[in-house]
Amino acid sequence: MISRILADTKIVKLFSPSQRLPFVEFIALMALTTSLVALTIDGMLPALPAIGQDLALADPNHTQLIVSMVFLGMAFGQLLFGPMSDSYGRKVALYAGMTVFMLGCLLSIFATDFNTMLIGRVLQGIGASAPRVVPMALIRDEYEGRAMARVMSLIMMVFILVPMLAPALGQLVLYIADWRSIFGSFLGLALILTLWFSIRQPETLAPENRKPFSFKQVWLGLVEVCKIRAALGYTLAVGMVSGPFLTYLSTAQPVLQEQYGLGAQFSLYFAVLALAIGVASFVNSKLVMQFGMRFLSRCAMLGVIGLSLVFLLPVYLTDGNPPLLLFMAYLVAILFCMGMLFGNLNTMAMEPLGHIAGIGAAVVGSLSTLVSVPLGIAIGMFYDNSVMPLVMGFLLCGLGALWLIRWAEPE
Repeated sequence: MISRILADTKIVKLFSPSQRLPFVEFIALMALTTSLVALTIDGMLPALPAIGQDLALADPNHTQLIVSMVFLGMAFGQLLFGPMSDSYGRKVALYAGMTVFMLGCLLSIFATDFNTMLIGRVLQGIGASAPRVVPMALIRDEYEGRAMARVMSLIMMVFILVPMLAPALGQLVLYIADWRSIFGSFLGLALILTLWFSIRQPETLAPENRKPFSFKQVWLGLVEVCKIRAALGYTLAVGMVSGPFLTYLSTAQPVLQEQYGLGAQFSLYFAVLALAIGVASFVNSKLVMQFGMRFLSRCAMLGVIGLSLVFLLPVYLTDGNPPLLLFMAYLVAILFCMGMLFGNLNTMAMEPLGHIAGIGAAVVGSLSTLVSVPLGIAIGMFYDNSVMPLVMGFLLCGLGALWLIRWAEPE
């Protein structure tokens, strides 16, 4: 299947073929670079208890901030590196982001207190924004239309594997070293990708196509998003549904590994849950042309609400500890709905922003993250060895997101 896609893909000749990376190498470089974000988040999950113990945290729930602070950093990083790549070139923006990311890794490696750890994680989030946005810009530079869609599908095939494997890789590092070595592996990978990028990948944005860097343009983009009802409504809806999803990521380790006693099997169960999102993205790509984004988004949102409402009964009857298989079934269904929602809501938020696509994407990503991070932290702090806060979070945020979707849609 992959070989057929590679053979059929037509390259849009935006610059000399002699300067372009071989197709397979280009896919590998873009996929691994983009995946650094997911690895930074999910690879740390098995190490959270050890970090909390070594840094003497009084409240175990505070380890959730190790995950949340990455998202907070990314909220601001997207506003910086998106415009920077349009002004100074794709490679300069990536180098800057990777430098910030590696500095954050060093702070986390040598952290002796929790505040230093959190500063390191924020810097990692800011820096990781560059390998998130720059590859997308590079792909737009080199491909268009059907060719671009095929390139993105190949990259997503690799990207989906990372959240499935990242906790297992983190657990593997813990078997042979301590938690600081996980940050060391992030640092090493970032260095390898930066060197690979600098040696092999040509710059794709010609100097005459670059735009002057200005924070004013970012501000004007924010104002524009806020003025357009559909863009604002769907952006806020993304943030609302992402809040409990962030709680899920932050509490997956204590819930599955400790509350349900899965131990080292945690990575396997987490991989199954990550696969649900990947399958949903694939199913959505097949259904969206037939049923449309709005219909699918409403169905998925009603699914989140209905599933959570029904699941409250067994959660209540078991004092927040429903049987593992029942809880896994609930999470698989919820995360399938999330996989349907993320792509559709983001796309609908961007639909009215074609005239400011670059800045618009950065603003939508940043604003939705600034909504989701406080929500995710607030829900997560209610965790008390019960899944009730997570289920209530999906229910209440689902209701809020459904209202925002209805408000955003044209009358």
